[in-house]
Amino acid sequence: MGSFSIWHWLVVLVIVLLVFGTKKLRNIGSDLGGAVKGFKDGMKGGEEEKKPDQLADKSGVTVEGEVKNKQSS
Repeated sequence: MGSFSIWHWLVVLVIVLLVFGTKKLRNIGSDLGGAVKGFKDGMKGGEEEKKPDQLADKSGVTVEGEVKNKQSS
């Protein structure tokens, strides 16, 4: 009742391939890889948002204003 041998894992792999098929497993793998890549990009993006230098205008001047309705002439 200890660990499984290589033959047990090969039988399990064959059964999984028969049940799901290779195309579905490939799609699951690509979806999982895309999710991991998106997570890594999100983690890198969070670090970039903390830098206030990137959010400031290049000239360093903040312009405040009020939006009014524009009427046609």
